[in-house]
Amino acid sequence: MDPVPPAHSLRRTPIQQRSADRLARILDACAELLDETGYENLSTRAVALRAGVPIGSVYRFFGNKRAMAIALAHRNLDRYADGIADRLTGLPTAQWRPVVDAILDEYLVMKRSVPGFALVDFGVPAPPSEGPEADPNDLVAARLTELLCAHLGLTPDATLRRAVLVAVEATDALIQLAFRADPAGDPGIVAETRAMMHAYLARVLD
Repeated sequence: MDPVPPAHSLRRTPIQQRSADRLARILDACAELLDETGYENLSTRAVALRAGVPIGSVYRFFGNKRAMAIALAHRNLDRYADGIADRLTGLPTAQWRPVVDAILDEYLVMKRSVPGFALVDFGVPAPPSEGPEADPNDLVAARLTELLCAHLGLTPDATLRRAVLVAVEATDALIQLAFRADPAGDPGIVAETRAMMHAYLARVLD
């Protein structure tokens, strides 16, 4: 069963498996249509049709397409964190560079393979200045700091949290550049991004 998006992004939280499955189909349809039509042309009616559910089922969970895309972004973040956790299994707990590599590699896999991810990864296009979706990279950095500290046995502090946030922001910009240069992610720019992450985070992790 897929993780259920946070309650603040849903009108109603699914309780039964059948309802959760319907929500998953709606979000899957949303992701597929993002690739096909873009965010501006996305509609709740088209999502309902693609998901094979009544339009009322979409509105039972979401007030509009933006709320639906926010829920998709939260699901992507949960899947990203789960994928990193799987990669960390078996990695040494005394070395941070393989952990950073796992974080980048999982993001690249999702960038290349997850429907809708190019437009809605962990946030929605042109977010408003206020609200829980305003700073998706803050959410990403918080999850990554938690995973990093849990694996390495570190206690998070303000310095580490700030460094991870800066690394997330810089990596986000560089990976966008890599995928503008090459639909699969320019290998040279990806390598430079990895080197940047290692060099920058060495200040707080070495």
